[in-house]
Formats: sequence, C-alpha cells, structure tokens
Amino acid sequence: MTSQVSRTAEQADEAVLGEQRKPTGEKDVRRLDRVIIRFAGDSGDGMQLTGDRFTSETASFGNDLSTLPNFPAEIRAPAGTLPGVSSFQLHFADHDILTPGDAPNVLVAMNPAALKANIADVPRGAEIIVNTDEFTKRALQKVGYATSPLEDGSLDGYSLHEVPLTTLTVEALKEFDLSRKEAERSKNMFALGLLSWMYHRPTEGTERFLRAKFAKKPEIAEANLAAFRAGWNFGETTEDFAVSYEVAPAATAFPPGLYRNISGNLALAYGLIAAARQADLPLFLGSYPITPASDILHELSRHKNFGVRTFQAEDEIAGIGAALGAAFGGSLGVTTTSGPGVALKSETIGLAVSLELPLLVIDIQRGGPSTGLPTKTEQADLLQAMFGRNGEAPVPVIAPRTPADCFQAALEAARIALTYRTPVFLLSDGYLANGSEPWRIPEADELPDLTVQFAQGPNHTLDDGTEVFWPYKRDPQTLARPWAIPGTPGLEHRIGGIEKEDGTGNISYSPANHDFMVRTRQAKIDGIDVPDLEVDDPHGASTLVLGWGSTYGPITAAVRRLRGAGEAIAQAHLRHLNPFPKNLGAVLKRYDKVVIPEMNLGQLATLIRAKYLVDAHSYNQVNGMPFKAEQLATALKEAIDG
Repeated sequence: MTSQVSRTAEQADEAVLGEQRKPTGEKDVRRLDRVIIRFAGDSGDGMQLTGDRFTSETASFGNDLSTLPNFPAEIRAPAGTLPGVSSFQLHFADHDILTPGDAPNVLVAMNPAALKANIADVPRGAEIIVNTDEFTKRALQKVGYATSPLEDGSLDGYSLHEVPLTTLTVEALKEFDLSRKEAERSKNMFALGLLSWMYHRPTEGTERFLRAKFAKKPEIAEANLAAFRAGWNFGETTEDFAVSYEVAPAATAFPPGLYRNISGNLALAYGLIAAARQADLPLFLGSYPITPASDILHELSRHKNFGVRTFQAEDEIAGIGAALGAAFGGSLGVTTTSGPGVALKSETIGLAVSLELPLLVIDIQRGGPSTGLPTKTEQADLLQAMFGRNGEAPVPVIAPRTPADCFQAALEAARIALTYRTPVFLLSDGYLANGSEPWRIPEADELPDLTVQFAQGPNHTLDDGTEVFWPYKRDPQTLARPWAIPGTPGLEHRIGGIEKEDGTGNISYSPANHDFMVRTRQAKIDGIDVPDLEVDDPHGASTLVLGWGSTYGPITAAVRRLRGAGEAIAQAHLRHLNPFPKNLGAVLKRYDKVVIPEMNLGQLATLIRAKYLVDAHSYNQVNGMPFKAEQLATALKEAIDG
C-alpha cells in the first residue's frame, strides 16, 4: 500500500514548525540528515504493513524516501525459519536520496531468524531492537544459534535494545476481549508506535488507516490503535530509549507541487490510465496473475469509471490474446506479466508484430530462469524482449529508472505503440515495482497528446480509378499502417499470422514480398523518434558508467560519492533500449572506458559491444537484490584507476 496523503514541499516545511507533538520530557532530541530503518520478522508478523505505514507517515511529513520490501516467495513459510523472514527497509532524509540505503542504522528484529538473516548488513554501532519474548531455546535452535546472541557478547558492538514486544502488547490489550494469540498479532503495531516516537513521525494517518482497515471489526481496530499508542508511550517513558531523533522535511529536494508516495506498480497503473485518457481510448488489460506484476491488475480493476476494463484470464496466452483482440477493436491493449509469462506470450507478440497493432507488453522482471525467484529482482529479460520470438520480429523496448518514473515510462510506451502501430515492451522489475518514493502529481496540461486518428475511408486509388482501403498502406513518416475499427463500412480487411502483401494485406507467399515486409517492419522500429541520450559529465571524465532500468539509483549514488571524493566520472542512463538513441554511438566513442552495471550477466553490454564495437566492461550481480551504492562506487573507482 502507499500513502494517500499529498502535500507540497512548502506545506511540509510549515508542518515541521507547527506540528503538535507529544511532549518528549527531558529526553535528548537529536537532529539527523538521514536514517535507514529495517523492519524484519516472520512473513506473518506484518513487517510489510509496518514498513508501509511508517513510509506513509514519512511521506506525509515531507521527507525524501526510498523503500525496499523483501519477502519470501512462499505464502506462509515455516514460522521462525530463515526462509520465512520478511523485511522492509526504508531510507528517509532531509535531502534528495536515490536508494533504500546500503546498511540499516536501525534493525527491528521480531525473532532470532530475523536477527540472523539481517545482522550481516548492520554496521557496528547501529541500533538493534529485538523482541526478547521470541528468543526461546527452541526458536534459537531452529536457526542454528547454539547460544543466545543476546547473552554471548556477539552483539556488544551494537546499541542493543531488548524489548519484550509480545508481552508488552498483550498487557496493553488485556482490556479487550481477545485471545492471547489474537493480541500477539498486534505486536507489529507496538513496534510501529515505538519507532514513530523515536523519529517523531505523525500518527494521525496511521490511526485513520487502522480504523478504515478494520471498519467491520471495530474491536480489532481499537486493539491495534491501543497497541500503536502503547508502543509510542513505551518509548516516551522507558529509560532504555534516552534519545529520539528528528529528520527534517526535504523541502529543497522537490520542485513545488502536489506530492504523494507511490510504488512502481501503482505508478504504472496510473500511467496506463493517463495514457488511455490522453489517447481518448478505452483501456483494456488482459492479464494472468504473476508475481511481481499482479498489483497492476489489482489496481486497474478499481478504475472502471475511467473506461478501464480488466480481464483475469485463465493463462498467460489467453491474457495477451484478449489484449491483442482489444487492440484490433480500437482499445489501448495492455498485458502485464513477468519473465516466465513473456515466454508463453511470445507467439502472440509475434502476431502483434505481423498485424502491426499497438499493444503494451509490461514485463515486471524477477529472478529466473523458470519459476526462479518470484519475489526477488533481476534485469535478465532484456535479450528475451529483444529477440525472444521466432522470425524477424522487432519490438521497441523501454525501461523506467525509478518507481515514480514508471508513470512517465507508461506514457512513453503508449506514445510509441500508438504512433508506430507496434507492440512495445516496458521492462520494469521487482525492485521498482514494490519500492516507493515521492511522486509529483503532474498537471493535466503537462501530459502528452496521444490522440489517435482511425481510418475513416478509402486510402488508395486503383489504376481503374476505384477507391479502396489498403490496410498496409503506410504513413511515409512513421511507416505505420492505418488503424481501422472493425465494422467500419468499406474498411474490411484480413488479419492473421500469415505474411501480408504490401499494401493490400492479402496473404502472400512471395519471397520478394516477405523480404520487403521484414525490412519494412525493421525500418519502422529503427526510425522511431526517441530523445538523444543525455550525459552527465561536469568534469570531462575519461570513464563513462552506462546504465538502464532500476540501476539508476545505485549508479547515481555511487557517482555522487566518487565525485565527492574528487574523482571525475561521467554518467548516462538509457530509457530506450530498442531503438537506441541516435547519438549513443558518438557518446560511447568520447570515452576511454565504458562500464555497464547490470543485474544480469551482461545483456546490455552484449548489445553495446555488438552494435558499436565498444569494449564495454560489465559489472554484474544476480543475487536477487539491487546494487549497493558503496559496492558500485568501489567497482567504478577500480575502473577509473585500472
């Protein structure tokens, strides 16, 4: 979930001065410029909800933020085991930030498994809050602890807070008619209240959320509210937490405007709705549920009032078949999936290439191959998007770079599909899909005009003077064929997968015609108008780091670190992967070294080497997690010095 609270930067700044806070007594309040918090526990402990609520309040307060949800693929992994650990990391600051952070300043561990699974990421000196009630002998043995880390000195280098979260929660809820098991479920709200006190987060939004979420179960709502308030009050009164912290709003990090917190999948859904409205077309989504793309289907199904129609198909092939049929009928057709689904959709994507109809294929990439790592992120579908079809079937490919950028990427994908009558791949990934950041809601007049002109009548005159409709007579500028709505009198034409004759669209087995059509379809994709690649190079560097997709945040953070240390390095980031920007070759030739970090084994690097004969250096990671800024900074420094 994401925050529904919107606020301008100026309003957020005023809130710092005017916010009514609960008194902090004599406790010290320290000001920080940024904090990284990780909530970790069993997948049933509500860590994603806890992190999301903390994020929502942080967004309403006006901080810049970036999140990294991380959860197991199993619906309910065995309780207390390492495979069952779910975590949510939030990085928030009083300035512009780009990543969820490399290492948490605060780890909230709800059980021994959560501590063991995450302790390697926590730097010495960081704060660790543990739920001591769960550190039983059996729970410790389940994850391989011979002795309790709370007692053997292994955590001496950290600021350890031992809190009996379960006991305190049950005690706070004893006035409610709840079983102990039911009361224990609210311990995540106790933890949220404690962390909200520690970092002076607003509370009103969470209280409204809980009342709305449990509106049909008011006693459960009140119990969660009581646990949340008990956590806040515990921080206020206990001697174990002598310090609380303030992180001011990032008032100077954002241009003026109306902002909200948004995830990548939600931004994509909104972008698709906006694209359909700007094109004055119905939006049709044909989809089969698959992690991590399903949230787009869930969200779009809520917006029938905007002319959105969603179809949850029986399988991936049916989903894209329905979407392509909707495109033939005059809708903005969309199908959403992940890598395994793309493999199943490949023949229908080839059919869309042959029919030359606009279709958006949205691939939220995840770890593979096969079922792979459903809840982890990866960038390994690029070559599949480029070449994963039989025959010569070129398809444009674009990729968003941040969660909020998914909105603009959806608009751009729609522009290309509608203008050039082609299926378009949009490559997001699990990191962008589930992560979130502040997004400035655009004004209506900032959105592009995507209006489509459908064919209305004959477009060709035969030698005998007869006027006819040729479905494959092309626009001389875009090479797009006309889009004729079925049932329009006089515009009847063939469709199907057999090769079309140039112009008439009749079935053709002519070798010369097939060669011509293959080359024409390729020329149409090659001729797509995409912006030139922008290069950030303030110091005249000799090394360029080139990225695509979700590596933007870690790469940019690493580049900032290097420049802050006096190094000269250039940065460029690709949105359009097919066709490449026309100036890309010239850009690459300006640099002695080109480094391409990717969450795969070098797929963009392969394309760059093949097309431009540049000895691009790959830096690769395929562990299901995004790059860390420090990791990339080290690798790029070695490239500069090497």
